[in-house]
Amino acid sequence: MEYLYILQQALIWIITIFWLYQFIISICSLIKLKDKPMLTQKKHRFMAIIPAHNEEKVVTELIESLKQQNYPKELLDIYVIADNCTDNTANVARNAGAIVYERFDPSKKTKGYALNWFLQQKIEENAQYDAFCVFDADNIADKNFIKNMNKKLCQGEDVVQGYRDIKNPTDNWITAGYAIFYWTMNRFYHLARYNVGLSPLLNGTGFMVRFDVVKPEGWQTKTLTEDIEFSIKRIIKGKKLGWAVDAIVYDEQPLGFKQSWKQRTRWTVGHIQCIKEYTKQLIIAIREHKTIMNFDGFLYIIGSIPMFVLTLVLLLLNTVIYAGNGMTTLDLFDNMVRYIIPTFLFPIATAVLIMLLDKKPIKSMIKGLICYPLFLGSWLLINFKCLFKRDTTWEKIEHVRKIAISEVTKSETEKVQN
Repeated sequence: MEYLYILQQALIWIITIFWLYQFIISICSLIKLKDKPMLTQKKHRFMAIIPAHNEEKVVTELIESLKQQNYPKELLDIYVIADNCTDNTANVARNAGAIVYERFDPSKKTKGYALNWFLQQKIEENAQYDAFCVFDADNIADKNFIKNMNKKLCQGEDVVQGYRDIKNPTDNWITAGYAIFYWTMNRFYHLARYNVGLSPLLNGTGFMVRFDVVKPEGWQTKTLTEDIEFSIKRIIKGKKLGWAVDAIVYDEQPLGFKQSWKQRTRWTVGHIQCIKEYTKQLIIAIREHKTIMNFDGFLYIIGSIPMFVLTLVLLLLNTVIYAGNGMTTLDLFDNMVRYIIPTFLFPIATAVLIMLLDKKPIKSMIKGLICYPLFLGSWLLINFKCLFKRDTTWEKIEHVRKIAISEVTKSETEKVQN
């Protein structure tokens, strides 16, 4: 029993220190720093790249929002990669004004493969672009997205994540859960790290990469989460990613729990793949570069599944120790409740704080706030399931809602006024 006590205390210290570190970094999101100086005033030439698999119902709205950018039209080309499409995506995108590349390779379906296939062609052409931005077909971009990414290029940054917002946060508890999760990540992860000189991460869509960055080897990723993988590879090299809070892209989230489960399962499996592939390399990078940034990247990698496993082990140890001390089932239940209630309330309190800080509408999100612990709890179940069974098959999330950028901006204005 003595060894169990020692192990219990060790786990408590490890988990406490991990979350204390995260809390301290998160506080740094409240610091307002001076903007970085401009190194040049150049207006750069951009590619907007949209990998799209059977997205004929939504891709037009994204193309229209890119055509309406507050940026010189001759400096922005819009490309759609119609990737293994069996619908009319290619023709719809062409008619909307995009340059379309059609790709057919059913054995390689993920966005990472599509990006590499396209970028390799542009590299071979020696295409005269300064940078490219990547979007999902269901996105719509704020009119100042490219303008604000150009500003980041002028400040000397070469890989920058934009602010990922949600088209449909109030549809139901699932979309509200996604919205709160991304709002939290935007402020307490990306902004906080950017403020203190650590590295944010690419977040799936709405990001910018200087073209020179990928010219040596293209977009070489092999996991289901190509965004996180690309970010980790940059951090291993000692390269910091940037953050653009004012380069906003709106994303559609699934309404159905089954679709959400599949999507988040893919993210968890991709994260596990990154753990296997890059943990050792991150440890080596910590020794070589000796920077907190590399250590922070390592903590991100172990922050989901490994910490989840350690927490499960701690809970099991607590149960065994209580049983060994003759505690009754009622005593054990009472002890668990003291942990469960704060654990249930903390995400709601954090979400309300985020929404107040970022001036998000709270009244329309009440049901979503109440159900947010359920959203996070279902993610814990996904993590548990993926410990034992991992489906690496990519499955498309259906996007069917045509929401124009004017509708989103109008809705945002009305919510703030109310």
